[in-house]
Amino acid sequence: MSNPPIQNSLEPENKPEKQVGFPGLLRAIFSALRPKQATKNLFLFAALIFSGYITKPYQARGAILHVIVAFLLFSLTAGSIYLLNDILDVENDKQHPKKRFRPIASGRLPIPVAWGAMLFCSVGGLVLSFLLDPNFGLVALGYFVLMLAYNFYLKHQVLLDVFTIAIGFVLRTSAGGLVIHVAVSPWLLLCTFQLALFLGFGKRRQELVLLGDEAGSHRANLDEYSIPFLEQMINIVSAITIVCYSVYTIESDTSKSHPHFWITVPFVMYGVCRYLYLVYQKGWGGAPDEALLKDRMLQVSILLWFGAVVLLFLFDKPGFFGLKYQQLFSPP
Repeated sequence: MSNPPIQNSLEPENKPEKQVGFPGLLRAIFSALRPKQATKNLFLFAALIFSGYITKPYQARGAILHVIVAFLLFSLTAGSIYLLNDILDVENDKQHPKKRFRPIASGRLPIPVAWGAMLFCSVGGLVLSFLLDPNFGLVALGYFVLMLAYNFYLKHQVLLDVFTIAIGFVLRTSAGGLVIHVAVSPWLLLCTFQLALFLGFGKRRQELVLLGDEAGSHRANLDEYSIPFLEQMINIVSAITIVCYSVYTIESDTSKSHPHFWITVPFVMYGVCRYLYLVYQKGWGGAPDEALLKDRMLQVSILLWFGAVVLLFLFDKPGFFGLKYQQLFSPP
């Protein structure tokens, strides 16, 4: 299968800029924490949305505040992992067409300062996570340990690298439920896992397209992948993602409380298809977070999905529509 030319619609992240003294160093640290990738941590809000809390903000303001704080703390912990990743990969990043602009690879952030920032963010994020909620803290610690294993070993193992990233998303979703003491449906966790695999394989494909014959020199396990293989994985996982979500909208406890929840399936299908379009036609698969932030149609589909979910949680109850239909068509 021929691959379309990559369009430079996504700018290289963190372009070099002149740093001046301490303020410049702070900007470099903040940039190295990759705030754009905090969009991944929006999965912490999944339990808040699907538990119905989001439709009663006044009564649930405590739970909403807890999830917002958890989001910030998880972002801080994840940011420390990004710092560690850039420290360990600094030499490879210097040879990468986009990653060479990152603060550490470009020299804007000295490695000793990066180590200090990494330790401060990781310890601070984890300690505050335990203070917020012990169970949430345990999941945040589990995520941190998993990502340590990823950076030192698992990211060099074919397939395990993508599966590890997907497990990280499952931990995010679980953490969002624990912090508000809500049980997360296994179907929701499975949907999260499949969606993360879909994004992960898309990112690996784009790395191969971008780096070409030099992919293996940047990361050895990229030689174990090929574009046809990754495209097959993407096709399989994207189909399973849609099926899992469709079943979730029919068979889960949420669907039993809101029997027309299946109406949201077309929005998810469109979102998956739109992302496939961005991967294959636009070459945006290397940065899922930037695709989300830049593609207007993807944003609209997510907002429409969210709006439909809120409306269904507010008005869709067992027998509600059926009762209205009976009143409409029953004889006087």
